[in-house]
Amino acid sequence: MKKSQIIHLLLCLLSILLLLEGITLAVEARAPFACNPKHAGARAYPFCQTTLPVAERVRDLIGRLTLPEKVSLLVDNAAAVPRLGIGSYEWWSEALHGVSNVGPGTRFGGKFPGATSFPQVITTAASFNTTLWEEIGRVVSDEGRAMYNGGMGGLTYWSPNVNILRDPRWGRGQETPGEDPVVAGQYAASYVRGLQGTDGDRLKVAACCKHYTAYDLDNWSGVDRFHFNAQVSKQDIVDTFDVPFRECVMAGNVASVMCSYNQVNGVPTYCDSVGVYYNKQHYTSTPEEAAADAIKAGLDLDCGPFLGIHTINAINRGLVTDNDVNNALTNTITVQMRLGMFDGPPSAQPYGHLGPADVCTPAHQELALEAARQGIVLLKNHGPSLPLSHIRHRTVAVIGPNSDVTVTMIGNYAGVACGYITPLQGIGNYAKTIHQQGCADVECSDDKLFGPAINAASQADATIIIMGLDQSIEAEFKDRTGLLLPGRQQELVSKVAAASRGPTVLVLMSGGPIDVSFAQNDPKVSAILWAGYPGQAGGQAIADVLWGTTNPGGKLPMTWYPQEYLNNLPMTNMAMRSGPGYPGRTYRFYQGPVVYPFGHGLSYTRFTHTIIDAPLEVMVPLDGRRKTNSSAIGKAIKVTHARCGQLSLSVQVDVRNAGSRDGPHTLLLFSRPPAGKWAPQKQLIAFERVHVPAGALQRVRVNIHVCKYLSVVDKAGVRRIPLGDHHIHVGDATHSISLKPETLGEIKS
Repeated sequence: MKKSQIIHLLLCLLSILLLLEGITLAVEARAPFACNPKHAGARAYPFCQTTLPVAERVRDLIGRLTLPEKVSLLVDNAAAVPRLGIGSYEWWSEALHGVSNVGPGTRFGGKFPGATSFPQVITTAASFNTTLWEEIGRVVSDEGRAMYNGGMGGLTYWSPNVNILRDPRWGRGQETPGEDPVVAGQYAASYVRGLQGTDGDRLKVAACCKHYTAYDLDNWSGVDRFHFNAQVSKQDIVDTFDVPFRECVMAGNVASVMCSYNQVNGVPTYCDSVGVYYNKQHYTSTPEEAAADAIKAGLDLDCGPFLGIHTINAINRGLVTDNDVNNALTNTITVQMRLGMFDGPPSAQPYGHLGPADVCTPAHQELALEAARQGIVLLKNHGPSLPLSHIRHRTVAVIGPNSDVTVTMIGNYAGVACGYITPLQGIGNYAKTIHQQGCADVECSDDKLFGPAINAASQADATIIIMGLDQSIEAEFKDRTGLLLPGRQQELVSKVAAASRGPTVLVLMSGGPIDVSFAQNDPKVSAILWAGYPGQAGGQAIADVLWGTTNPGGKLPMTWYPQEYLNNLPMTNMAMRSGPGYPGRTYRFYQGPVVYPFGHGLSYTRFTHTIIDAPLEVMVPLDGRRKTNSSAIGKAIKVTHARCGQLSLSVQVDVRNAGSRDGPHTLLLFSRPPAGKWAPQKQLIAFERVHVPAGALQRVRVNIHVCKYLSVVDKAGVRRIPLGDHHIHVGDATHSISLKPETLGEIKS
C-alpha cells in the first residue's frame, strides 16, 4: 500500500472515531430525566415500566407525589423530585422557525453554536406548500432532539403561532401564517406533524399551538395585550379565530395549546402566566382565587411562579381540590411520558442517536434556502424587467438599510443562525456590486446618505434597493402606527429610481404589509419583490430570484391595504365583517381598494386554468331524525344536522404553463357562497402548489369536504351549509355547484 493511501486511510479512521466520539459525548451529556437504571429502586417503580400503558404509569407517579411536590410541577421551571429520581425540567422552549433561545429551556454554545434558522413564518406561508411546512418541522425537531441529547435544550416547544393576522399593524403578524383561517389551520397541522413526528403516540418533541384566542394586539395607542378586553362575536370566534386551533388539535394532534394574554368578552383567556390576570387584569380578589379559577378552568401549566406559590393555600381554603391538581398533572406528565422522558437514558431511545452532527447540516441549510426561494413574492414586474441578465447587468448598485443585514432576516423568536448570506453577498455572487446604505437604519430619519446612493445608481447597469422594516418597527410589544415605509425611505426610493441608469428593483423585508402604492405607480421602479424575513440564507434566495435561477412562485398570505384603510379604524375593533362606517377585515370581508390582494404573486412565466371536471349538483344528506324543512331554515342546513362523514366533492383543474420557463404555481380555489347576511364575499377552500414545465399541462385534483369548506357561520356561532349556488373559481376559471337537501345523499355530475 502506498504511503498516501495509508495516510488517507488513517485520516478516514480518525474522522470516524471523532464522529463516534461526538455522538457519544452528545448522548452522555444528557443524564436520564427519570428512571435512571443507576438510581436505587428505579426499576421497581411502575411509572418506569415502559411495558405498562402510559395512563397507568402516570397514575402511579401522581399517587407517589406529596402535595408540595405536585404543586412544584405546575410551573414552567418544574422542580426535581430527588426521592423518586426525577430531575428538574424547564418547559419553556421555542421553535417558531428553527430552534430558538428565546425561552430559558434552550441555549447555544459549545458543540451547539447555532441552529438552522428558517424564514419567518409569514414568508414560509407565502409558499402555500404544506409539504415544505411539514419538512421544516421535521428538521427543526431533529435539531431540537439533538440539542436535548446534548444537554442544551428541552423537548417542549411553544410553537407554532397560529393566530389570524386580522390587523396589518400587529407587531407579531410576522409569526403567523397570515389572514386566512384555512391556510393558518393547514399550516398548524403540517408544522405540528413535522415537529411531533408520526410514530404513533410517541412524541419526537411536543408542539404547542398559540395563543388561544382572538389575540392580535400587543401595544397600540396606549392599549396593551395584558389589559385589552377583546369584544368578539360568537360568529367571528367560530368562523375565524378558532379555526386554526381546531385544525391544530383535530388534524395535527398537537400536544398542547397556549392561552393568550387578553380577555375575551370580559373573561381572561387564562393566560399561561396566571399572574397576568390577577396582577394586571384584577379579575379575582385574591391570588388563591386566581390560582383556583385557572386550574379548574383547565390550565395545566403556568409560565411563571404564581401557581407554585398560591395553589396550596387555595387548596387549604377549599377553592380547589387535590384532584383538580391531579388532573392538571395527568396532562403534563402524559406529555413527558410520550416524549420518553421516563424511559431511562436518552441514548437508548429512538432519537437518541441525534447529536451535534445533526444540527446545521448542509441538507438543513439547503432547505432553509429553498424555503426562502419558495416564499419570495414578485409583486410587480414592468416590462418585464426581471429576471436580470448576466450579460446586460454586470455592475449592480445595491442600496438600502436592509441591503447587508443578518439578524433582520430571521425576524423574531429566532435563535442563533448557522451562518448568514446577506442580500449584498447573494447579489455579489451574480454581479459586481456598488454598495451604499442610503439610510443609516430602517427609521431613515435623515437624507445624509442619499447622495452616495443616488450616485451609485447613476453608475450601475441595474439598481436593487432593499428597504422595509425590522424589529425596531414591528415586534412583540410593538404594533405599527401606519403602513407606509418608515421615515424617509419612500423619498430615497424615488430619488434613486429617478437617477438609475438601468432598471430599478425594490426589495422589501417586512412581516406585515406595506403601502408601496408610490412604487407600484412609479414607472421608474421596474419591479418589486417582497421577501418577508427570509431566514439565514435570505440574501442568496433574493439574488436567485432576481437573476431567474429561481422562478418566483410565492403568493401573499395577507392583504396589502393602502394607508387610508386605517382611517378611523382602531385595532381594538375585533369585528371581521364590514358594516356602516366600518370597512371589515381581510379579503373575506373587506371590499375596498387594496395595494395588492391576498393571493397576489407574479411569475416569470404565464399560467392558465381550466376547470375540467366538477359536479353541477350536490345533494346534502340529512340526519334521519331531521326534517328537510326544519333543518334548512334560512336556506342553510346546520352542519350538525347533515350527514357529513365522507361528503366531499372533487374538482379537477388543468394548469397550463403557457410561457417559456419552467416554474412553480400555487392554485388557489375560492368559493363564493350564496348571497346572505352570514357569508363572506369569498373564502379559500383549497390550495395546491405544483411545478409545471414550460409548455406543459398538469391536471390537479382537489377534494373539498362540503361541511368543512362550503359552510358558513351564522350570528349565533352555528356553522351551516348554505343551499343554492356556490360559485367556485380559480384564476379566471369559474364553475357553479348547486347544493340541495336530500334524505339520501348523492352527487350528480
